Amino acid sequence: MKLLHFWIKDYVGDGMPSTLDIEKLFTFHAFEIEGVELVGNEEVIDVKVLPDRSSDCYCHRGVAHELAALIGKPLAKDPLREPAVLQPRAAQLRVTIENAENCKRFSLALLRGVEIKESPEWLKNTLEALGQRSINNVVDATNFVMLMLGQPLHAYDADKFPHDESGWHFGVRMAREGEEVTTLSNEKFTCTTKVQLITEGKGDVPVGIAGVKGGKYAEIDKNTKNIIIEAANFDSVITRRSSQSLKLQTDASKRFENELPPELTAYGLVECVRRILEIGGGTCEGYLDEYPNPQSNTSVTIQHAHLTSLLGVLIPKENVESILTRLGFTYETLDDGWSVTAPFERTDVSIAEDVIADVGRIFGYEHVTSVVPLTVPLSELNTRHYYSEHIRDVLVAEGFSEVITSSFRNKDEIQLQNALASDKGCLRSSLRENIKEVLDRNMPNSDLLKLRSVHVFEIGTVFRKGEGGVKEYTELALGVRLKQGGYNSKDDARLTEIQSILQTKFGIPLTAVLDKGILTLNLTDLIAQLPKPTEYAPFRGAAEKTHAPYSLYPFVSRDIALWTPEGVSAADLITSIQSEAGELLLHTTLFDEFHKEGKVSYAFRLVFQSFERTLTDDEVGNIMEKITKALTEKGYIVR
Repeated sequence: MKLLHFWIKDYVGDGMPSTLDIEKLFTFHAFEIEGVELVGNEEVIDVKVLPDRSSDCYCHRGVAHELAALIGKPLAKDPLREPAVLQPRAAQLRVTIENAENCKRFSLALLRGVEIKESPEWLKNTLEALGQRSINNVVDATNFVMLMLGQPLHAYDADKFPHDESGWHFGVRMAREGEEVTTLSNEKFTCTTKVQLITEGKGDVPVGIAGVKGGKYAEIDKNTKNIIIEAANFDSVITRRSSQSLKLQTDASKRFENELPPELTAYGLVECVRRILEIGGGTCEGYLDEYPNPQSNTSVTIQHAHLTSLLGVLIPKENVESILTRLGFTYETLDDGWSVTAPFERTDVSIAEDVIADVGRIFGYEHVTSVVPLTVPLSELNTRHYYSEHIRDVLVAEGFSEVITSSFRNKDEIQLQNALASDKGCLRSSLRENIKEVLDRNMPNSDLLKLRSVHVFEIGTVFRKGEGGVKEYTELALGVRLKQGGYNSKDDARLTEIQSILQTKFGIPLTAVLDKGILTLNLTDLIAQLPKPTEYAPFRGAAEKTHAPYSLYPFVSRDIALWTPEGVSAADLITSIQSEAGELLLHTTLFDEFHKEGKVSYAFRLVFQSFERTLTDDEVGNIMEKITKALTEKGYIVR
């Protein structure tokens, strides 16, 4: 979520830390920081707010409150601690809620005489810095309050919305199969029974997708004078199903999906009305507030001993109480602990461990001393892991490298209902295509990798249709590419050799499918035929690994062959080549050598690459001419 530094400071007040200090505080105590950028003259901080804290921190006020707790001072201004009274009552407004569990609260405000116009510069600049497009002063006010407090709102043109002398009637219900809604973006959506709708109560006509997106019905335009502002609280699961069913995710749905508190509707509505009256004029005639089953956070009991045991560090009681106060919790002291109640916006707090986790992160996990855990006796061996490790040992010894590829594919027999991306709409039924892609991508880079061939394998889960639904299997796939240019029959010969080695290892015949340099076998079926393991092999220790940076620019390879007298080693020639080539020569590989009549023929492959630019043919050609000249001057015959 993107946040403005100056807006957070508006709540924190004097003593606001610098952006760098905020990054450090959040990183070690609250959130990950995904980036900081300057948009115009404003610093924008991109904070990764996880779902467990989205109910209170998916807005500027929430993040500011968290920051204030970290620096140990109360907010200079806290809009959620001021009363939000929805009075007077507007008798002209009415709502019928089909299921109060699906819509816990529905609040409305009726405003008359509002002038629709461009937003003031401060509001446009604020929204645009956060990636929001300015529409008009009323719509911008609803978006501003959502970014401020986290409560989504929607505005209707009261004159376009059907009404009579008794007023306006809203409804909230689940959609009927096939009902259609046209949203503000002019997109038409066909609903299923999983979708919750807001309706015009008299005619039962859908006017919006509850918790997801407002409809074009009664849209605000430049001629609007009288408006109705809606602030509601929709069930998180229903909203998520609605969003997924329609494949429509919005700023509103992201917030409702993470269980916003019903109390927030009043604060959001009062704040939005105040903003509209300031920048658009008019008057507020009154409110409707339908809240059938008022909720409040229940208290949880925390034992000091349990807190110490769980965190692994003794935090003095006075420190615990100070942290609870800074976080906005209220508490009652008990004999060896506290009865703690979270503020209404913290819908994520329901058990003692939730509070203890908050105390621990504010106190600082760096104060927790590392302790080596006790050894737990092994009660059961994982058969798949055991035999997979044996297979790995065999294949690595034979020069294979393990790869891990995606479980999702563009096309396959099992299609996902909600694809993660346009090219990841299906589950893989085999590792074959994945291994083929690995071979195709790596073989052209074999020179860069100092490889004469590519040998890869993968042990992974595949998904196939079976009786009763989708069945999962573990599959082993091996791929070999011995030469450039694609598949060669010698690739199959190498895989047949490996299959024989594995059969000897396990002592049973292996049923495998071999086709064009790729071998696959059902590891689930193989393991079922093998004896149950009794103990794991001893740990042999990890091999030393070396890492080196790589260039983003393409490499260029050249071959050079030459005759030398007997006694001249390949190492001597490589030294001469490297001294002439300079820093652009990445590595030199000997790929051919034979002796004849007192002479030795050597053939080398030279790979050139720059960390700063793409090399040209002329540039590499000049280097090769320099190398050839130097070798010729030494008396060698370059062929």
